[in-house]
Amino acid sequence: MSLKSLVNDKPIWDSFVSELEIRLSAVHNQMEQAPNAESLYRLQGQAFTLRKLKQLRDYVNGGE
Repeated sequence: MSLKSLVNDKPIWDSFVSELEIRLSAVHNQMEQAPNAESLYRLQGQAFTLRKLKQLRDYVNGGE
């Protein structure tokens, strides 16, 4: 399966984005409870990566 078929299949893409949003919400909750700066920085990296994955459709289809 190519990335193009993933991002252009609306039901699959919508499910993928929904999962990303659930995980991003969990990361935000963990950020609120981060015990130290190192944990917070790691969680920020996770949040950044999840947000970038939500933009995957634009990247694969040449919108970036």
